Amino acid sequence: MADETIGIVGAGIVGLATAREIALRRPGTRVVVLEKEHEVAVHQTGHNSGVVHAGIYYAPGSLKADLCVRGVSLLREYCGERGLPYDEIGKLVVAVRPDELGRMENLYERARNNHVPELRKVSKEEIRELEPHAGGIAALHSPRTAITDYPAIAREFAKDIEDSGGEVRLGFPVTSITNVPNGIEVASGQNRVRVDRLILCAGLQSDSVARLAQDKQEPRIVPFRGEYMLLKPDRTHLVRGLVYPVPDPRYPFLGVHFTPRVDGSVEVGPNAVLALAREGYKLTRISPKDLLGLAAYPGAWRMAAQHWRTGVKEYRGSLSASAFMKDAGLYVPGVGAKDVVRGGAGVRAQALDRDGTLVDDFRIHQTGRITAVRNAPSPAATASLAIAEHIVDAVFGASAAT
Repeated sequence: MADETIGIVGAGIVGLATAREIALRRPGTRVVVLEKEHEVAVHQTGHNSGVVHAGIYYAPGSLKADLCVRGVSLLREYCGERGLPYDEIGKLVVAVRPDELGRMENLYERARNNHVPELRKVSKEEIRELEPHAGGIAALHSPRTAITDYPAIAREFAKDIEDSGGEVRLGFPVTSITNVPNGIEVASGQNRVRVDRLILCAGLQSDSVARLAQDKQEPRIVPFRGEYMLLKPDRTHLVRGLVYPVPDPRYPFLGVHFTPRVDGSVEVGPNAVLALAREGYKLTRISPKDLLGLAAYPGAWRMAAQHWRTGVKEYRGSLSASAFMKDAGLYVPGVGAKDVVRGGAGVRAQALDRDGTLVDDFRIHQTGRITAVRNAPSPAATASLAIAEHIVDAVFGASAAT
């Protein structure tokens, strides 16, 4: 119905993109975004690397693959219309050892199936032409991979919502979700909002908020902190574009890489260490509640049994700049701890199944009037406008009017 009220929990880039899509496609619908923080894009969106992924890594036919490729096109167009940063600096995915060449070939075939534009294999000599200071024996070059400013995009989405008559209500931490006749009541303490349908885009809190809505118990969120180093200003010239390793297919993380930012800085990272709090951006941030919840979940112990060696290695990098930069130096030889300073950190909301499997694809559940985004890791920012289309199609039907 055109006079419905639709609630969105979460003012990260996915929640805001979804609210914006509803406002655009269903004129007359009232949209209200409910966010616990006092500004938008505080968590994953605000700590994002800024990379617009081209679709190289994702299993063909997965939601990630389909929505990433569609999302790049939409995002490029949006940034162009709004004068937001969008710089196609290109990416090299570099093999540094012979045993990585087979994985690189598999990645190339996957990217071709995903229709990644202009992707090509490059030799050791061609690597040096593109990145004079890079190492490696072979690589894939994706010239259309870009960087942008996701918090700025999120703020622009929020403006679009408000300009269309919607509301972004900040300082509204959701404490209960209750089904009422012909609708849903969302409460924050004594404050209540009644909506006809509710979409949950709560990121790091997605499983907690979903439980309030009586959604499935799994997957659970495990927070992984990704820490960055910054190249010192007099060393940023060593990297022109994005320089990535060939990823290990056993993990949903891409490994330590070099990432130029739109402000001219260059990040090195991230690692992936288990955070001791869902919003544990600092090593010293500990949440007993979050730790107890993790310890009570069988999937966490099964994950630890499978991957503890990798975890120990990642923690070494967290505590030692020299250890952190050891692998990075394979991709830009000569760059070490002396060339970097500590940068920021983000926390990835990694979904985990009960059997200990790290969930790789997007997961979206729908139960009655409530739709819950349960897993939306990278490339969710890249794909945000396409994810919004997908959610609105699922909630209202693909023929939802414009």
